[in-house]
Amino acid sequence: MNQTSIFWPVLAHVLLVYIVYGAMARRRYVAIQSGEAKVSQYKARSTEPASCVTVASNLSNQFELPVLFYVLCLMLHLTNGVNYLTLALMWIFVGTRYFHAWVHLTSNNLLLRSRSFSLGAVILLLGWIWLALHLLRVV
Repeated sequence: MNQTSIFWPVLAHVLLVYIVYGAMARRRYVAIQSGEAKVSQYKARSTEPASCVTVASNLSNQFELPVLFYVLCLMLHLTNGVNYLTLALMWIFVGTRYFHAWVHLTSNNLLLRSRSFSLGAVILLLGWIWLALHLLRVV
């Protein structure tokens, strides 16, 4: 299998980060234009309107658990550990991040958000376990 294929899910997640940045810019612009917020309120997140804080929180989420995803993808590539299983796991993880962001930025349903986060965390854990087994030459 082409080892660089592991970078397609990485690029898909990077795209998500930029989509969330765009959503944050749009919500902040709308809040200022509607009079809901003033530019000075964006100095500290605690004074932002709730609609903007939600997007800013989601953006922070994209740099928490996904850091492990990025490191795992790099390690899989460096050790020639990319195969159909690991590639599928990484795509599923990215899918959970898109779903989590969509829920967070729309309904903000905490049950759906936590379930998608948990599924992504488990998928990522499976990837790390596979990497450990690969390094031990068990698989």
